[in-house]
Amino acid sequence: MAEMVGVPLYQQIKEDIKAAIQSGKYQPKQQIPPEPALSEEYSVSRVTVRRAVEELCSEGYLTKMQGRGTFVNAPRIHRKLTASARLESFTRCCAANGMTAGAKVLDRKIVPARTDEHEFLQIPENELLLYIQRLRTADGLPVFLENVFLPYQPYRELMTAPLEDVSIFETIARVSGRRVADAARSTVEVTRASVEQAQRMGIAVGEPLFYVNGYFVDQDGAPLCIGRQYYIGSRYMFEF
Repeated sequence: MAEMVGVPLYQQIKEDIKAAIQSGKYQPKQQIPPEPALSEEYSVSRVTVRRAVEELCSEGYLTKMQGRGTFVNAPRIHRKLTASARLESFTRCCAANGMTAGAKVLDRKIVPARTDEHEFLQIPENELLLYIQRLRTADGLPVFLENVFLPYQPYRELMTAPLEDVSIFETIARVSGRRVADAARSTVEVTRASVEQAQRMGIAVGEPLFYVNGYFVDQDGAPLCIGRQYYIGSRYMFEF
């Protein structure tokens, strides 16, 4: 590592390890050298090495596993926010990133529609919705909580349909013949993981999340469903 004048040592070590990850010297799921070895390699204190490693963990490049060591995370999933990529299913997005998508159903229930929901879906105020929550993973690593809302009556088959490790967009199309084609509108905000979200995604309480709220229409421009997703910020990246 070439010393950079004016740059703290921990920052230089952090950038050096990050470069090693990005170049492929350290592969995904590979354990990096322990702190004593890194301390000796860089001729710095363990405190300096620890700070560099902790920052890389907080930025999503590394994960510390109790009693096992520190390991390289899988690359972040990249998704371009363009008219076409924004609506690409997570399953296909993972495939494009060389990963295998997974889905675990956490909840399925019938709920009343809120004001924005019945207005967008063009249903009466007293009509019920089907709410589906799943944990989406990439190569087994949790990436986001998926929350989907659809009118219950037309989609009641989804209450019992197999939804493990499949694309919900493709399942909706199979059940109804209607395919998600566009987002009438969507917003992206930054929030922090609640206690419940942290437990379900296996992350720390307060970890930064992307909250994406999307209102989707079908191939004919008719309202289809609403998606409210919480992405782990360190494992997902939006490109503009």
